[in-house]
Amino acid sequence: MKKAELCEAIAPCGLDCIHCPLYEKNITDETRKKMMASTGLKPEEVVCHGCRSGERSHICPSECATASCAKEMGVDFCFECPDFPCEKLSPASDQAERLPHNLKVYNSCRMGKMGVEKWLKEESKRSWVRYFKGKMIMGKGPVLETDQNS
Repeated sequence: MKKAELCEAIAPCGLDCIHCPLYEKNITDETRKKMMASTGLKPEEVVCHGCRSGERSHICPSECATASCAKEMGVDFCFECPDFPCEKLSPASDQAERLPHNLKVYNSCRMGKMGVEKWLKEESKRSWVRYFKGKMIMGKGPVLETDQNS
C-alpha cells in the first residue's frame, strides 16, 4: 500500500478513519439517522471523508490541532515526531465511551513498532472492535467475549 493510501486511511493521531462508522465508505442509513437525531446536523454534515480531507464530519473540529501540528512538524503520523507522545494525545475519560481518543497513543505505538501498513492490515480493525465492544479486565485490557473462552 502506498504512503498516500495509508495517510487516507489513518489520521495523523493514529485513529483509523477506515473503521469509523461516520467514514463515507462505512456510514449506514441507521448511523446517519441516529447522528442526525442526536446532533441536529443535516445528512451531508454527518458523513466524514477522512481526517486528512477538508470534508470531515461536523462532529469533528474544523481545524484539528493534532493534524496541524503533524503537518508543522513534517510528519505523516504522530509516532514519527520526536516529541511523541505529547499532550495532544493525552488520554481522557471524558466521552471515552463514544470517542476513541484514548486509542490514539496505543495505535500510534503499534504502528511505530510494526509499521503502518502491517498494523492496518493485521491489527487496526481488532483494536477498534476491542475498544468499543471489549470488556476491560485489569491486567488483560479490553477483552472480547470470544477471547474469554480461550
